[in-house]
Amino acid sequence: MGLTHVTVTLRSLGGADGGYQKDFLVDTGATDSLAPASELRRIGVEPRGTNVYQLADGTIHEYPFGLVQIEFMGEITAGRVIFDPDDAEPLLGVTALESVGITVDPANRTLRRLPAIPLK
Repeated sequence: MGLTHVTVTLRSLGGADGGYQKDFLVDTGATDSLAPASELRRIGVEPRGTNVYQLADGTIHEYPFGLVQIEFMGEITAGRVIFDPDDAEPLLGVTALESVGITVDPANRTLRRLPAIPLK
């Protein structure tokens, strides 16, 4: 499967109107989303804890995470975002996708809405 990108805006929960908007790589192998630490701090997101993550190359790293509002494709959700080094590409994780009923169509590398969000 090729790469899929989507424009995402992150906002601090209960914060000012400003946000961080960028094309994020859709990563169905990642649970949480990821954005540059400097951009998260700029919009007022503070670390709330740390988690240990396994990267695609198999290495293990501990990163701080914060809580944000996540907007994409006309949808709004909230979730964890990892404070990543500033040179990393922003990632949209599967938790954000599933929470609004969006899935990746691997045949044409596009995002599509499910007819309903599963509750079963």
